[in-house]
Amino acid sequence: MAGEFNHFDQEGNAIMVDVSGKDVTSRTASAVGTIRVSREVMDAVTQRKVKKGDVLGVARIAGIMAAKQTSSLIPLCHPLCIRKCSVDFETDPDKLEIRAISTVKVEEKTGVEMEALTAVSAALLTIYDMCKAVGRRMEITGIHLVSKTGGKSGNFYYD
Repeated sequence: MAGEFNHFDQEGNAIMVDVSGKDVTSRTASAVGTIRVSREVMDAVTQRKVKKGDVLGVARIAGIMAAKQTSSLIPLCHPLCIRKCSVDFETDPDKLEIRAISTVKVEEKTGVEMEALTAVSAALLTIYDMCKAVGRRMEITGIHLVSKTGGKSGNFYYD
């Protein structure tokens, strides 16, 4: 029945949503998040002086890998054949912030919002992990869906 939650069976047990009757469509989702860091961490990252290596390069790979593994991390999330995943960064040395932006694209029967959000989360956590020896005073904040296109529910844009 339209409007009912379909993540539960008649007994109230959590189930994976049946998407077998849905059409395959192009779907895209973008997400962002920010990590606030100390001056020492920002300088080490932007000057590529973190002993563990290229922080943003490794964080990019971590985000892409996490997007591909989302169904293993989030219960009942469908495994998807990701066609494109990007993770990019914007550094703001004045605000001491690094912003991660992920865009994920698929041709599937279900959306990719969770994959984009997972990519951003893993990228930011990787920055934290690689920089904690420089300084642990970091805060991950503002992780959210920016947009999603495709599918039955239509497009969404965060205002």
